[in-house]
Amino acid sequence: MRYEELTIEGRNAVLEAFRSGKPIDKLFVQDGCKDGPIQNITREARKRDTIISYVPKERLDQMSETGRHQGVIAYAAAYEYAEVEDILKAAEEKGEPPFVFLLDGIEDPHNLGAIIRTANLAGAHGVIIPKHRASGLTATVARTSAGALNYTPVAKVTNLAATIEDLKKRGLWFVCADMGGELMYRLNLKGPIGLVIGNEGSGVGKLVREKCDMIASIPMKGDIDSLNASVAAGVLAYEIVRQRMG
Repeated sequence: MRYEELTIEGRNAVLEAFRSGKPIDKLFVQDGCKDGPIQNITREARKRDTIISYVPKERLDQMSETGRHQGVIAYAAAYEYAEVEDILKAAEEKGEPPFVFLLDGIEDPHNLGAIIRTANLAGAHGVIIPKHRASGLTATVARTSAGALNYTPVAKVTNLAATIEDLKKRGLWFVCADMGGELMYRLNLKGPIGLVIGNEGSGVGKLVREKCDMIASIPMKGDIDSLNASVAAGVLAYEIVRQRMG
């Protein structure tokens, strides 16, 4: 099911958006606003584990498209999120071992869109992103994915490390990209696998990296020390594709 990316303003409109089940990525509330209607909105947001940011009125004024925000603005996702279970089911229906991308804090929507596109073309069954400190499914992500969002489910989870633990119990192995790892060509990347790609600047977080079974490095011959996150995802994904075809 597709949604237009929306900036929703005004108390009634935001509350109605939550109650109708629209996928809200972020809620911005004016500092100091604690009256009944605002409390109703924040209660709905917490029920859905939506990120709430308390900001000065001046910030809301800058964000507002109508000038009538009434102390609250919500950003709705451009697409509906899937569940992790949907991704595993997609693999099962195709009779294939699961192949999943997990993105640890990709903040640039262009990178996220490009990675979703790569995931689709590499035959991955879905993408998992964290709820916090990461880009959601904005219209920019949808455009950059070049249509892949229509076919590749994206799930949003509260805790990536805990999700990895759960998926390990379902038989998946996890490999993350890190310059200090084993050369990717020497690793066995066959079978049910999760490919973990880290933040554009800081890479894979310590806790998530510790949960991974393998750490893969990409051979680099140039004068700079790292690839763009979406390019690294593509290089590693296609080594997985090569091994799965072997």
